[in-house]
Amino acid sequence: MGVAGALLWRLRDMQLEQSEQFRLLAEENRINLRLLPPTRGLILDRNGVLLAGNEQNYRVVIKRDDAGDIDLVLGRLAKLIALTEDEIERARRDMLRNRPFVPVTVAERLSWEEISRVASNAPALPGVTPEMGLSRNYPLRDDTAHVVGYVGPVSERDLEALETPDPVLLIPRFQIGKVGVERLAEDRLRGRAGSQRVEVNAVGRVMRELDRVEGTPGANVHLTIDATLQNYALERLHGHSAAAVVMDTANGDILALASAPSFDPNLFVRGISRADFNELLENKHRPLVNKTVQGMYPPGSTFKMVTALAALEAGVTDGRESVFCPGHMDVSGHRFHCWKRGGHGRVGLVSALSESCDVYFYEMSQRCGIDRINAMSSRLGLGIRYDLPITSVAGGLNPTREWKRANRNAEWQVGDTINASIGQGFVLSTPLQLAVMTARLATNTAVLPRLIRDPLERSEVHAASLDLRPEWLRMIRQGMDQTVNDRRGTAYSSRVVAEGQRMAGKTGTSQVFSISRAERDAGIRRQQDLPWNRRNHALFVNYAPFDTPRIAVSVVVEHGMGGSSTAAPIGRDIMLAALNDGRPPLSAYPAPQRNRVQHEQQELEQRLRRPEDMRISRA
Repeated sequence: MGVAGALLWRLRDMQLEQSEQFRLLAEENRINLRLLPPTRGLILDRNGVLLAGNEQNYRVVIKRDDAGDIDLVLGRLAKLIALTEDEIERARRDMLRNRPFVPVTVAERLSWEEISRVASNAPALPGVTPEMGLSRNYPLRDDTAHVVGYVGPVSERDLEALETPDPVLLIPRFQIGKVGVERLAEDRLRGRAGSQRVEVNAVGRVMRELDRVEGTPGANVHLTIDATLQNYALERLHGHSAAAVVMDTANGDILALASAPSFDPNLFVRGISRADFNELLENKHRPLVNKTVQGMYPPGSTFKMVTALAALEAGVTDGRESVFCPGHMDVSGHRFHCWKRGGHGRVGLVSALSESCDVYFYEMSQRCGIDRINAMSSRLGLGIRYDLPITSVAGGLNPTREWKRANRNAEWQVGDTINASIGQGFVLSTPLQLAVMTARLATNTAVLPRLIRDPLERSEVHAASLDLRPEWLRMIRQGMDQTVNDRRGTAYSSRVVAEGQRMAGKTGTSQVFSISRAERDAGIRRQQDLPWNRRNHALFVNYAPFDTPRIAVSVVVEHGMGGSSTAAPIGRDIMLAALNDGRPPLSAYPAPQRNRVQHEQQELEQRLRRPEDMRISRA
């Protein structure tokens, strides 16, 4: 009677007191809640052209416990769709690694014909299921690879970097942004997962679906990029290791951010082969590097506007006095040469800019000092890491006395100031920073670059004033105008003759290596005699129209040797494309150049795409 009483008491306790707990346990054993991946948001250009979208992805999965003889089933499957030995071995390995009821992807990105063959032969393929999902696709391929980036499967490193990972990241083969906008705008693009309630048996096999709640799609992201201009800029850089940035001077919108050569991001989404990846890594032109924001280069003579404004603000010159240039300057027992060995004679600020006289800026730097040059450089946007939604944005280097003390364990020298005055020595800038500097010179405002825009936002961006005196900027702009439009200017051959599109600019050539005495003795005296990676960098910055600036452009051609000969023609073409809806008009070029330019543009036209044909919405 005691034992029977104890059993009855226990039954009462389980059925009445603990019934709710056991009911929940039983329900969890019977019903599972599964996450459904959300649809990733689109990335569009400023005009609604699709830069990153989703495409149907037909795939075949297999479950080991339903397949029985997996080798037999995989063999039959290989007769219906193209499967390599590596794919078969990987599927076999994944099945053995996972639990028997977990589906394993055998092949994906199949055609409709292939997936139909699998479906029609289902009775002979136990455990094999054809499925349809979505996969990321970049229709413009290499055009926006460095800006948009790409997605890839979630890795352990990705999960470790998050304090509280979103449960959706644990879905097998779920993809997230790895670089570029895809990564920096991940939270906006990802969306929220849906849920599915399924009934399972004791070993976890799905018996039926009970309920489904679709997820919330990710938000679309609109960039300031103009896909047509981006395509033109990238193709205009074809054959070079180079970068070009195009900015709207009014609001800082980045219209083009082209880094050449580029790569096809679809390769990474689909699983890039080792051979293809090694080819990208070993390319001396570094296609995986976004040179527009990662590349740091001595700005060369494009920096001279900084030195000139620093001297004007310091009151050490009024800009109208002249300095004699004999072709060199001797300071503290060292001789610093001008690029024109015979000298420029007497030059003022305007002519020193247009003819790019080094000695003039050597003199100005000695008068105002590195501290004022550094302050003006920062004011014009150099040495600043801009907060853009792309990875690895570099801050450049705006050197100070403290920087040299901390990083070189040495005091600042007079020669350091002289080198910095012409954008050499320790000074480093990115093409993005040079474009910002040019836009600020054109507008006298502290315009900031931006890459993401709200298509519904119609209010104008009002940048703060730089408070530079109009008479100072008038001389700077006149010098940049004469650089392009005066016969003695270094970029005169790249002038624009179209009415209302007059361009102002500044060339630059930054030294990478100097020719050694031994090389000179061996007969190597010209840049083209040196190996490619030892030649000078070519730079050009410009804005237009001169009277009412709208567009600012910067171009850097790695080891391009001459800013006037290599970078300036590229900068002019990109500027004209920006002002004329993506295609430079032949009438904008000087008449003697039109035959040559027409031939070049015809060749270029064969490589250009028509991104506007891929517009899916009106932003």
